[in-house]
Amino acid sequence: MSALDTRYNTEQAALMAAVERRATDGPDWVQALRQRGMRIHAEHGIPTPRTEAWKYTPLRSVAERSWQAGEAGPAVFDFDLPQYTESAVRIVLVNGRFDRNLSDVPRLPGLTAMSLRDAWTEHPDLVREHLGQIARIEEHTMAALASALFQDGLFLHLKSQAVIESVIEIVHVTSGQDEVFAPRLLILAEDGAIARIVETYITDGDTTAMTLPVSEVVIGSRANIEHVRVQDEATSNIHLALWETRQAGNSEYRSYNVAFGAAIGRTDQGIDLQGEWCTTRLDGVVVGLGEQILDNHTRLDHALPNCNSFEIYKQVIGDRATVVFNGQIYVHPHAQKTDAKQTNQAILLSPTATINSKPQLEIFADDVKCTHGATVGQLEDLPLFYMRQRGVPKALAQSLLVYAFAAEVLELISMEEVRLRLEQRLFERLNPTNA
Repeated sequence: MSALDTRYNTEQAALMAAVERRATDGPDWVQALRQRGMRIHAEHGIPTPRTEAWKYTPLRSVAERSWQAGEAGPAVFDFDLPQYTESAVRIVLVNGRFDRNLSDVPRLPGLTAMSLRDAWTEHPDLVREHLGQIARIEEHTMAALASALFQDGLFLHLKSQAVIESVIEIVHVTSGQDEVFAPRLLILAEDGAIARIVETYITDGDTTAMTLPVSEVVIGSRANIEHVRVQDEATSNIHLALWETRQAGNSEYRSYNVAFGAAIGRTDQGIDLQGEWCTTRLDGVVVGLGEQILDNHTRLDHALPNCNSFEIYKQVIGDRATVVFNGQIYVHPHAQKTDAKQTNQAILLSPTATINSKPQLEIFADDVKCTHGATVGQLEDLPLFYMRQRGVPKALAQSLLVYAFAAEVLELISMEEVRLRLEQRLFERLNPTNA
């Protein structure tokens, strides 16, 4: 055991005690999930740079801080929660707990949105079939810790053939200092369901908490789901997320990961294409400034023939920030006629900014079309010069050019109000003096 491992075990006595207390909460199968998470995290602990997947994302500051297990909701806020659309279904979770007072869930045919604790009581068979079955916590020790700690979450159920016209907004609020919260999300879209979801993670002021979300998404046959995830927490917070999806045949899942916040922010996103004729998008926009460390690991797993997947990640890195991208496409031997395209592009706004990019294609079928490309560059001087000549301040000119770079991803979002709000937030992030 290394000195860091010993320090971690000593510093986290209170956190581990809370894990043991919570292990017996809920029905037997929920207890089994918590205990499984506890065993995995006890074995692996917090990743170190010796762990290949965490080579460029040091967590020493996380391991050396004394953490407390935060209690799920409620909290009092002195700010307005973000709202992307006027007619949306709004669901608010505070420190991982469904808050009925802040949420607005109208009665819509085919839609159920409820606390995960209520769901495992009212729909035990349905929740038991999927909760903890999609997320690969054996491969993600921080998600294992989240599975050991979680108290509540959201169960979003789109019944067979349901068509939800309203955008479904999910807002996760974290409020705490040196506390760990584990929001849990289970989305079940049955056969033929159609919906659009925007999910946002924010914090109450400059928190120093650690958010460990685990999201499990099940997409049924012929379902069509668009899912935008926005991580905009305070740049003093830690955000380490696992987002995994299982997709059935003839379905379409379009996912967009937008990362602006956190001191250390990482999302591991995996999509398993487990049926024929799937269409999948896995795209991202990342903006890292100051001394942020933002890491995105993606995995597209093609198990069966005739599926299409498209991935575009755009990253903007300035100041002394570090951004990591690891994109894996795995094509199984039976997945003939696969069409998989991956593009990763990064702009460095500063000579002290860092990008670590690692595209991975593992192809075990011979009748496929698979491509990937990774580029790193700077803003061109000539367009910046012409904009400055016309009186545009440098920071604003830079943000306009960066938006043009990121627009390829943002313009793919079909929800106009969501897209416009993200464009505005991108300008604010790049040019805060003119926000």
